[in-house]
Amino acid sequence: MTQHTTPVRDPRLGRIIAATPAAVAGVVLLLPSGLPDSDRRPPPLPDRRTRALARRLAAEGGTHGIAAHVVRYRCRGWNGDRADLAKDAAWAADEAVRRYGDVPVCLAGRGMGGRAALRTAGHHAVTSVLAVAPWLPEESTDAEPEPVRQLAGRQVMIVHGTNDERCDPELSFRLAERAKKSNRDICRFEVHSDGHALAQHRTEVLSLATDFVLGALLGTDFARPVTDAFAAPPPLGLRMPLASGFGRSLRH
Repeated sequence: MTQHTTPVRDPRLGRIIAATPAAVAGVVLLLPSGLPDSDRRPPPLPDRRTRALARRLAAEGGTHGIAAHVVRYRCRGWNGDRADLAKDAAWAADEAVRRYGDVPVCLAGRGMGGRAALRTAGHHAVTSVLAVAPWLPEESTDAEPEPVRQLAGRQVMIVHGTNDERCDPELSFRLAERAKKSNRDICRFEVHSDGHALAQHRTEVLSLATDFVLGALLGTDFARPVTDAFAAPPPLGLRMPLASGFGRSLRH
């Protein structure tokens, strides 16, 4: 049942993580998870995993001109056809353009925020999308499948634990499989034996996410496993295992 509580009036960007770069070369907008249905206000702070990724991206990307913001939603829920979190993500991309000009934007979301990132990829400023353990609706013959046309022309990475009991990893695989037919720049990593929080391989997931986001925004080389995942035909590039120890020696 939808909980009806007055949402915050407008979405907003949280304070920039760390200091504003002297010259902004790209923006990453972090989209926290949410709920399928809720009009309640978001919690005061985003979940700690989103904060950890934001800090990591700011620490490694700030000297290269990357500005990182965590998006503050109007409410917690996707709310069916309203798609509130996707609307807030689109607003955030507009706001990034207003603040920083014509720079590339990466949407990086977890859980329901991952769905919002994927859904909003068609925004003109968005050049890349990272979806970590994305929540996706169950497929049904009575409903249109989750759209993928908006992913065309974007670099897209999905990361999902194979033991995720909250967000079915097979749904993200099937979405990636459909998207790959019209967009070769999509890859998907599987974190074997890990659950929704990806806690067992936290360090590797942070390193993988950081490598992708900075590479996509700055146009630098990806780590070899990421390059291989993009190049591999399906299903190989969509079921790429995340190796233990990834990130210890990324640059080649």
